[in-house]
Formats: sequence, structure tokens, C-alpha cells
Amino acid sequence: MLQGVIFDIDGTLVDSNDAHAQSWVDTFAEADYEVPFEVVRPLIGMGADKLLPKAIGIRHDSKEGEKLLKRRSEIFRESYLPRLRPFPGSRSLVLRVRDDGLKAIVATSAKDEELKGLLRAAEVDDLMEERATASDAKRSKPDPDIVEAAIEESGVPPDNAVMIGDTPYDVEAATRAGVRAIAFRSGGWDDASLKGAAQIYDGPADLLAHYDASLLGRKDR
Repeated sequence: MLQGVIFDIDGTLVDSNDAHAQSWVDTFAEADYEVPFEVVRPLIGMGADKLLPKAIGIRHDSKEGEKLLKRRSEIFRESYLPRLRPFPGSRSLVLRVRDDGLKAIVATSAKDEELKGLLRAAEVDDLMEERATASDAKRSKPDPDIVEAAIEESGVPPDNAVMIGDTPYDVEAATRAGVRAIAFRSGGWDDASLKGAAQIYDGPADLLAHYDASLLGRKDR
């Protein structure tokens, strides 16, 4: 029986993937690294432990990496976070999950200090019961650490959970943690990139419109 739904936030409940990518581009440019938006954008959904080496060949825990991480967080929170808006149906979907007696759980590559703002932007900050962030995991998505942390904190067994995300990294992380995945196209990925997901929808409103036929609403869930 389904007991909990694990939500990614960025690109899933709040329209933030482009903002994250641009904040990295701004950070790199400020530090004299030329990295185009088109290079960074497909990496959004990974944590900085994977994005930095892929984008500029620097470890996230190096002195330079830590400096860039701090600056990117400042740029994102000051210049981009205040403008973010939820996708249509985000709050209604989480409310429906809770009304069905299911736990609403967050599993995100965002740091603790960013998560509060992202949950407010998604208009679900009062609805999430358990939260697992980059601070709870050694490795970010597509490694399963964050999903496993969400499972452990919530007490919901993998077989009794469904994860909803918007990137191939979410789908892979969920699969490696033994959790079924629902994918959204709202993060900018096509269906071929989201292969491995049990179901794919346009976004929160689309899933809500087809809720009863989804993994969340099926009688045999």
C-alpha cells in the first residue's frame, strides 16, 4: 500500500531550473570562467558535487569550489529566488496527497538554507512533513543518497513510496533507491530522457487531472 510521496522541488513544483542555471552562469562569469547557459542547463538537477567538476573541472569541496558555492547561493537567493513562482496545481497536488492520508516528503539537491525559500515559492512550505536535502546526503542525484535519506527520515518503506521529479537524475535516484518514479516534463526534459519513470505527466496540474488513474490514485496502489 502506498504510504508516502517523495517530491523533488526545483522544476517539479516550482519553475526554477532556468534560474538555477543562470545563477551558476553568473557565478562562473564573476570568477572569470566562461561557461554558457547551454552547458549548465542540462546539469541542473544534480548537486554541486557533480555540477562543478562537469562544468569547470573543480571539486566542490576544494577551496575554490567552496568559494563558488557560497557565491552562487548568494546570487540565487538575492537575484532569482524572489521571482520564482509555483507551477499550476502544485499546492493542490500536495493537498490531494495529504487528503488521501499519504505523507508528503521532500528530497532535493538544494541546501537547507535555500529549501525554505523554494518551499515558500512553491506555496507548499506548510504541507511537507519530512525533508531530505543535500545536507543529509554524501552524494547528490543521480546517486540515491537523498532519496534513501527521505525514506529513512519518513519511515516509509521504498516499496510503499512514489517519487515525483522532473529530471533523469530524479528518475535514476528513485530507481536505485527501489522507489517507483513519476516524471514531469515541466523541468524541460523530453520523454526519452525521462525513460525509467513509471508514468510521465506535463506537470502538477496534469497529474492532478489524471490523479485517479495514476500511481497515486489507483485502487491497487
